Amino acid sequence: MAAEIQPQPQARKPCLLSKIEAFQEVVSTAVIIPKEDGVISVSEDRTIRVWLKRDSGQYWPSVYHTMPSSCSCMSFNPETRRLSVGMDTGSICEFVLSEDYNKMTPARTYQAHQGRVTVVLFVLEMEWLLSTSQDKNFTWHCSESGQQLGTYRTSAWVSGLQFDVETRHAFVGDQSGQVTILKLEQDSCSLVTTFKGHTGNVTALCWDPGQRVLFSGSSDHSIIMWDIGGRKGTAIELQGHNDKVQGLCYASHTRQLISCSADGGIVIWNMDVTRQETPEWLDSDSCQKCEQPFFWNFKQMWDSKKIGLRQHHCRKCGQAVCGKCSSKRSTIPLMGFEFEVRVCDSCHESITDEDRAPTATFHDSKHSIVYMQYEPTTGNLLTSGTDKVIKLWDMTPVVS
Repeated sequence: MAAEIQPQPQARKPCLLSKIEAFQEVVSTAVIIPKEDGVISVSEDRTIRVWLKRDSGQYWPSVYHTMPSSCSCMSFNPETRRLSVGMDTGSICEFVLSEDYNKMTPARTYQAHQGRVTVVLFVLEMEWLLSTSQDKNFTWHCSESGQQLGTYRTSAWVSGLQFDVETRHAFVGDQSGQVTILKLEQDSCSLVTTFKGHTGNVTALCWDPGQRVLFSGSSDHSIIMWDIGGRKGTAIELQGHNDKVQGLCYASHTRQLISCSADGGIVIWNMDVTRQETPEWLDSDSCQKCEQPFFWNFKQMWDSKKIGLRQHHCRKCGQAVCGKCSSKRSTIPLMGFEFEVRVCDSCHESITDEDRAPTATFHDSKHSIVYMQYEPTTGNLLTSGTDKVIKLWDMTPVVS
């Protein structure tokens, strides 16, 4: 069922520790059990499984429980050993695991939604269970009484959810690419603000309460860092994936962001550097370098007897330029561009080799990732793929 991998000592790369297999369908969510050498998984094959590492080095299921329908998401609290599982039917089933993780006892079922549950989040400090669904509703329940406390209708179905205990703010990312911030009270909520920076749907959210920074990942392949605590409205863009971002985790002790994408890429971002916002793209009817008209500027084309050109933008200064004046490409890591992008000729000359020094490292998980979780106490990373395999990685060589 599971194989132990003997990692080869290699510098600055995640080391594959183990693979867990034997699933009939994709694993929707899985988490590492801190201090237990174990993994909890929920799958589209309707199973909840608790995997414990045996003396042989292999992971074997100590709990194997079949649900009536597909399991779409889950939240696990190690302190209470409470497991909350979102279902395809819209309900949330809660279980309590025994101290030795060999038994799972049903505790409560919430009839929370009318559609597939997309995210479930248990907040121990508030005794709240937050959840979102394809029915476009965000709800929160009292985990002691099981009663629904409140609900909020979103503009599109939600695919990312985070919560700040100190301020009681919920961050809700949806399929329209929008992030909504809600202030939750015991039985009501108020809309704080909404912001949108992605051209695709929000696929993952990660909140760092220390720096008060929200990270959002999207199907547009980009990540945005929203500096909420700084109160300056700063939004830093990170471009380092070739496919939709599937997961985000922040290692606050090293100030590194871990992101993964559907093509199997894992990127480790150094966030302990002074990053720059990407400029606004400027509007112009002609190239702001050579002044040749763009193709829609009929008057200038007629007056100057010149052929109109296609408009481009320099990613460093934001100026509208023609192809001839922006023939160069460069990485600009401090602006988040880890891949080469279009820059105007004058900006290209100003970019030094030091400016091009990468601020991220790139790794291949060798499976198409659908879910990721980082456990800071062990330094291990879990990835679940479309190949129906869970992989466990030692991240200490790169997250340190």
